[in-house]
Amino acid sequence: MNNHREWSVTCRDVAGRRRDLTVFVRQGRVVLVAPPGETAVLAPLDVGRLRAALRDAMLDAKAED
Repeated sequence: MNNHREWSVTCRDVAGRRRDLTVFVRQGRVVLVAPPGETAVLAPLDVGRLRAALRDAMLDAKAED
């Protein structure tokens, strides 16, 4: 599958600055990219978005197998 989908989930770092977590699939594996050198702090709604992004990425990864 050549479609490259990418999901972005808003979060905050420990200083409260807005950041993003990125989820994508590469070679049948789900990749989660956190803000460089940061800790991602997620609000409850953003946890749901991350869960949905990981689920969708997992389905895409299975399709690549």
